[in-house]
Amino acid sequence: MKIAVLGSGNGGCAVAADCALHGYDVSIFDFPQFSSNIDAIANAKGIRVTGQVEGFAPISYSGSDISKATQNADLIYVVGPSYSHIPMARAYKDVMRPGQKIIVNPGTNGGALVFKKELGIPFSDSSIIVAETSTLPYACRIQNPGEVHVYLKLKDGLYIASLPASGNQEVYNLFSPVYPGSIQYKNVFQTILQNGNNVIHPAISLLNVGRIESPEDFLFYEQGVTPAGGRLMKAVDEERMAIAKALGVGILSEPEVGIVQGYMTENNYDTGYSKAPGFKGILAQTQIDYRYFTEDVGFGLVLLTDLAKVVGVKTPVMDAIIQIVSVLLERDFQKEGQRTLESFGLNDLSKKELIDMVS
Repeated sequence: MKIAVLGSGNGGCAVAADCALHGYDVSIFDFPQFSSNIDAIANAKGIRVTGQVEGFAPISYSGSDISKATQNADLIYVVGPSYSHIPMARAYKDVMRPGQKIIVNPGTNGGALVFKKELGIPFSDSSIIVAETSTLPYACRIQNPGEVHVYLKLKDGLYIASLPASGNQEVYNLFSPVYPGSIQYKNVFQTILQNGNNVIHPAISLLNVGRIESPEDFLFYEQGVTPAGGRLMKAVDEERMAIAKALGVGILSEPEVGIVQGYMTENNYDTGYSKAPGFKGILAQTQIDYRYFTEDVGFGLVLLTDLAKVVGVKTPVMDAIIQIVSVLLERDFQKEGQRTLESFGLNDLSKKELIDMVS
């Protein structure tokens, strides 16, 4: 099977290397402005990976020609943050081929929905199935250009759903050989709502703004998560799970999924994080204009509150965080509407119509 990976960051390199080490023919694409990894991989003809995934992974093509990267690919991974989904979709639109399967990995705030919308394909059209995962399967970091270290590869707690949902089994059959512990979810609303970044990052960042803006470094989880921070996370999580229940999908609480994934050992919102083996040594960001606010609030919480309105769930805690973070960054995240039902073309639908649209 031929696989193309769109995105050469931490996750993209890990996905490409892992798939290649499983014996697949892998190509990797990124835009010219991200040439350092692309060039290093091209020169070495592969990616050096260490940690829980180990070896030298041969890469057939590494470059900025998306046609060459995706030509004859059976499966295409889109690996990057929320803001990368639209430019990747627009680049791929010119070279897309019916029958190709796409996995936005991770989906992070509706990646499958926005990707398929940008391709101009109805969500129900199965000629190109676009799936998404609930999270990235790795904790990983690029050590040097073309070299990535995998601290943790998820054995469990990785969920995937397709658009349309009728493609779930077909995509899962392609995905699971590299990720055998993954589980099919009902639809992409379930994977959207299982994303825990929107629960953890905004709450803890908000309560540590003074420390973030001070000159001294601190550990985001070990020092930043206190009992009060845990209570704020729990309140956000309860609103998230209420939205999921109203949409008719089940999700795990954030501490529960952390234990399943192997990051955590305690099922609570404070020491569960501050004493988590998988979160040890992670430094906090050094500025507030950072993805824990710009992505997880500007894309994530904004989308969740929009969904909540349709299904009749009140979200006073999420609303407050969005408002306060908007003040801190001197932006109006609700007005910007980076990820909303309208951005997917799903505004003005009832709850039933919304569920039917992704089924």
